[in-house]
Amino acid sequence: MARKSIGERLAQLEARRKTLQIRLSKQERSIDTRRKVLIGALILHRLTNRDVQISEGLATWLRSELPKFLVRDADRQLFDDLLTVQTPTSGTQTVDSEVGQ
Repeated sequence: MARKSIGERLAQLEARRKTLQIRLSKQERSIDTRRKVLIGALILHRLTNRDVQISEGLATWLRSELPKFLVRDADRQLFDDLLTVQTPTSGTQTVDSEVGQ
């Protein structure tokens, strides 16, 4: 059986390196996505758990920051319930976006 040339072995090693790099990138994206989901779950839990000190401050902050962060209408619709403020005298009030102004 003939030995592979150094060039062939290098090509195989390079192909293996690329495969491992792709796998690492997928793993990093998966970890990033999981972290985002868990942070989002924590925030939603705090908002719905009625811990007034945390949920009111957090809700106020989100109503301030989300309209600037969300640029797509479809994304904004996902957060309509958070962006709509319930006021005791006037019913509901929607926070206007500062994007594009």
